[in-house]
Amino acid sequence: MSKLDRVAENCVLGEGPHWDAATQALYFVDIVEKTILKYTPETGKVARASVAPHQSSFVVPIEGKKDQFVTSLDDHLAIISWDGESDKVTVVEKLCIASCSDKSSNSNFNDAKCDSSGRLWAGAHVMDPLNIAKTEPLGSLYTFDNKRQLKSQVDNIKIANGLAFNDKTKKMFHIDSLKGTVDQFDFDITAGTVSNRKVWFTLQKLSIPGIPDGMTIDSDGNLWVAVFGGGRVLKVDGSKSETLLDTIDIPAEQVTSVAFGGKNLDELYVTTAAVEIQNKKPVRPVDGAVYKVTGTGSKGLPGASFKL
Repeated sequence: MSKLDRVAENCVLGEGPHWDAATQALYFVDIVEKTILKYTPETGKVARASVAPHQSSFVVPIEGKKDQFVTSLDDHLAIISWDGESDKVTVVEKLCIASCSDKSSNSNFNDAKCDSSGRLWAGAHVMDPLNIAKTEPLGSLYTFDNKRQLKSQVDNIKIANGLAFNDKTKKMFHIDSLKGTVDQFDFDITAGTVSNRKVWFTLQKLSIPGIPDGMTIDSDGNLWVAVFGGGRVLKVDGSKSETLLDTIDIPAEQVTSVAFGGKNLDELYVTTAAVEIQNKKPVRPVDGAVYKVTGTGSKGLPGASFKL
């Protein structure tokens, strides 16, 4: 039976968890509070640093560069420097800007992850600030690699979210939250391209409330999907479509993303949000916390750093 512990608190919109084996720490962000965070299980310490006036939606270490990370600053990708302790970061270099910025000033990068070759996959979207449900499909899923070229791989995205890669089966999984599905692609890691998109898992078919958000994959190739507004994490079969294997209930309703971590990669870290929606007040410290789930019987894959 799985066990759940609350390990960090007080995020408004916790997102983008990434376990770094080198530091044995979990990095994540609070998009609304414009901060990046580091949780170190050995000490229980949570360090926060501001990236204001910008918003950061993910933070991934750069391979071979101590204290350097690739992150988003609104609609830009950038390299930042942070020692993991102080409350401020230094912008080292802005790398590029999302192409969908030409369509609207409301464009922002969102979820991002590196494949095992160190190539960054980053989704961007143009969110309707007044009604998220009315967001138009103006976003894209991009790649950015050591050639410093931003390439659009998937277009017509509404809300770009979860990513997962399976090198063994040569598949990539991606979530456009407002589509309500986990989609599968054929994945060519050498070329850095995807093709043959198809729906893999549909929440509505099983009457699951909420929308799919962040996602990770375990060593058996199964997907772990955060459900925003659903108070749960889904374990989805990675080899058989439309198959739910397990559900983990989370005290917070707004579950945003997941990542495996710990020395044996057998701890599932779950980020959540505490956003007021339709006048429903969040409940602290339950909402907006980071949870650690143990005893799932599953292990994750090492988090890939960015190779520039």
